[in-house]
Amino acid sequence: MNIMIRAYQTSDLPDMIRIWNEVVEDGAAFPQEDFLNEQTGSAFFAEQTCTAVAADSDTGKVYGLYILHPNNIGRCGHICNASYAVSRDSRGLHIGEKLVSDCLKQGAVHGFRVLQFNAVVASNIHARHLYERLGFQQLGVIPGGFRMKDGHYEDICPYYHTL
Repeated sequence: MNIMIRAYQTSDLPDMIRIWNEVVEDGAAFPQEDFLNEQTGSAFFAEQTCTAVAADSDTGKVYGLYILHPNNIGRCGHICNASYAVSRDSRGLHIGEKLVSDCLKQGAVHGFRVLQFNAVVASNIHARHLYERLGFQQLGVIPGGFRMKDGHYEDICPYYHTL
């Protein structure tokens, strides 16, 4: 497996939509509750500042993706936000680390000064350890800020990284 991070292509969309929907279905990381379909997925990924995939350069198989976009507008428009999704069968292969590392670079390339995560679920320890290992700083805790799929509420931990 030779994973590279690259800009997405239209041919990647079916895999991207499937992977995104897996995370939505899990109900433990993304705030979205609605699944993407071919039409909504195509529009959603196209409207981002940057959308990239983790793909095997030998086979073309897509293992994960990220989206990068402004977190706010105007005087706070220099702060970006991102989301990451790795296919269920590829978790634990350090694909998330490759995605986050590339996203940090792309955030700077696109003129952002800070990458902020608004809602990292406190129990998502693998993501939290990755972010902290890559130099992200936790801003605090928002008690009960995320409604899990089963209806109970968990704390969220905002993070940031200077670009």
